[in-house]
Amino acid sequence: MTETLFIRLGSQAHDTVHWLVVAETSSNTQEIIASGELKGAQQLSELTSKADKRQVKILVPGCDVLLKSLKVPAKSSRAIRLATPYMLEDSLAEDVEQLFFAYADLASDEQGNNCFTAIVAHSQMQQWLSWLADADIETDTILPDVLAMPIVAEGWSAIALGDANQEQVIVRQKLWQGFNVDANAWQLQCQTSAKQSENAEGNEQSHSILIEAYSPLAHSEQCNVSTMPEELALALMATNYDSKLSHFNLLQGQYKVKENRSHTGRQWLWVAGVAMFAILLSLGHKSAQLWQLNAEQENIQQNIVASYKKAFPKTKRVRISTIKSQLNRELALLGGVGDRQGFLAMLAKLQPAFAKVPALKPESLKFDGKRQELRIQATAKDYQAFEQFSVALATTNLIVKQGSQSNQGDQVTGSFSITNKGSTKGATKRSNNKKGSAKQRSNASNKEAS
Repeated sequence: MTETLFIRLGSQAHDTVHWLVVAETSSNTQEIIASGELKGAQQLSELTSKADKRQVKILVPGCDVLLKSLKVPAKSSRAIRLATPYMLEDSLAEDVEQLFFAYADLASDEQGNNCFTAIVAHSQMQQWLSWLADADIETDTILPDVLAMPIVAEGWSAIALGDANQEQVIVRQKLWQGFNVDANAWQLQCQTSAKQSENAEGNEQSHSILIEAYSPLAHSEQCNVSTMPEELALALMATNYDSKLSHFNLLQGQYKVKENRSHTGRQWLWVAGVAMFAILLSLGHKSAQLWQLNAEQENIQQNIVASYKKAFPKTKRVRISTIKSQLNRELALLGGVGDRQGFLAMLAKLQPAFAKVPALKPESLKFDGKRQELRIQATAKDYQAFEQFSVALATTNLIVKQGSQSNQGDQVTGSFSITNKGSTKGATKRSNNKKGSAKQRSNASNKEAS
């Protein structure tokens, strides 16, 4: 069940403020929850608690809002609104700069009027809004009270509001016409309006105005009063506040209320903002890491290719996707991958000897895969380093042969031929097998010839 607080402000701070709380029932009728009066705008803070968690709708005196209908020779609504203040300038008591013009979205009437404006002083608008702000009451709708009255097809609707000291009569004459008048001037206003109507129609006979009265009203022969079911003034206005014929809002243009999220909504928005910032920060960090890893991967790939070309300078084209197979192929040429007597196994046996004789520096290594022979070209400061290296290899399963050595100034150069002990026998056996096969083929040929 939706509850709404209606507040009818006065023109001045000391004017009585009327308020009403209604609830909309399931049958689309309004049930009055509470109502009351305040002695002035300074007591609006008493309604702050009632405004909490309720929709608030404001009514203001029609005597402070001038309703005008006119025909503006313009096609677009923007052009109409720009021209209206200056078309009415001569008929207004104040400068247009000091007045606020609000516009209703209504269809053209029978007289051809296409512009319907409500004019109120900026000072009055600001005063109403300041009263509400001081009481911490928020609203997004302000409506002149005359536009919340029922529309009578061929007459007026009227109701009295207030006590004997400040009683006013609120009247709606047409769709975009109405007025407020003090109760003691009500009969005079009726007579004046009837006279104006007679003059406008050119009829010398007395003219009676039909008035649907929702409260007891004094009347004369110029007023044909039809008594309607008596209601509270604000209850009647609450019923018509949101009708299509009363759809209007003074809070537009510079006074339009910006969307104000609830405290809970603002908290969730703040949390969502922090979460989004954290996600973006994490994505940025991950992106930076990915970029760094890609850069490192590219650098490693370049180093692999450079090292491969340095180790195998005859290779013209190297692909990262096939470099493993290329490397295995090259290693196979150097003695076979996984072969205990191959190149890598032999280097492993040489490592301790090089560690014992650091003075000996290898200049080049050449490996003969077929003969399982490693040739080393090395340099040292003296001949003794070569002897020490040979002695260091004596404990390994290797056959070491020293090549020629020469003294070149401050260093000695020399060479080594190193093979595994089993590889020599294997080579001799393979040679004998080849000779035996050749001898068998020769004998077979001689037999065929004979």
